[in-house]
Amino acid sequence: MPQQFTPDELKAQLPTGLLSFPLTDFDAAGDLDIAGYRKRLEWLAPYGTATLFAAGGTGEYFSLTPGEYSQVIKTAVEACEGGSVPTPIVAGAGHGTRLAIEYTQEAERQGAAGILLMPPYLTETSQAGLRAHIKQVCQATKLGVIVYNRANCKLTPDTLAAVAEDCPNLIGFKDGVGDIEAMVAVYNKLGDRLTYLGGLPTAEVYAQAYLAMGVPTYSSAVFNFIPRTAKEFYDAVIRDDHETVTRLLREFFFPYLAIRNRQPGYAVSIVKAGATIVGHSAGPVRPPLSDLTGDEAKTLAELIEKLGPQ
Repeated sequence: MPQQFTPDELKAQLPTGLLSFPLTDFDAAGDLDIAGYRKRLEWLAPYGTATLFAAGGTGEYFSLTPGEYSQVIKTAVEACEGGSVPTPIVAGAGHGTRLAIEYTQEAERQGAAGILLMPPYLTETSQAGLRAHIKQVCQATKLGVIVYNRANCKLTPDTLAAVAEDCPNLIGFKDGVGDIEAMVAVYNKLGDRLTYLGGLPTAEVYAQAYLAMGVPTYSSAVFNFIPRTAKEFYDAVIRDDHETVTRLLREFFFPYLAIRNRQPGYAVSIVKAGATIVGHSAGPVRPPLSDLTGDEAKTLAELIEKLGPQ
């Protein structure tokens, strides 16, 4: 049986180290490769993360069928429950409210430690609607819930405070917007009622600024293919080692961003390309995402090579 985490225990665990979202493995035909996914988790495990987010954005949650989702969460829980310190698995859940509840309850059934509540699918939202959406999901589970502030789920401090009042198991706020004023307002309104996570694509670029605002950790997509460097960067941020942070931003992360920003959706595609380059391919992305071009992958390979062995 997987180790159980109460919402408060998960809240305490999240800020203790680097976070990551494992890629979901597909074969050449685009079908789920669950054996490859298990091997991926086993490869990454020794590098150590505070929590893993299965079926997250980098894991292409949005393209998984319900059956595939169940397999991914089950496999992640099984793969990470061994060892002296089991790694908690937080499962992505989203779409409309009723479907988000179904995904949430399935993740709980499969042994997940918590839920990352993704923005609702497609439609515009009001603050009252978002409050009701998050409240209904929270009340449908015993797990701790982290809300993802992004896209059409941009929460005001008052809305977030109201949901936190209604739902003791709302434990976290993951920001994917990058509005500094809004982030400071949320932190000042909620304080330590929640734990705060950086969730912008290539979160390393914002890590120092977010730490100064009370956001102690972030999810690293590049951990999927350069785990040693990802940990080195995180440790440098925590130690306030400006020299190392500046060097890695200059030598890797900003050139990396130049590739990532060429096409919408490349925030996922470039990570899959990186995994292939280092010999741990997760296969292609699923449409409507598109893979990097050959020239883009070559440029990325040159950047990775300069970092040295991982």
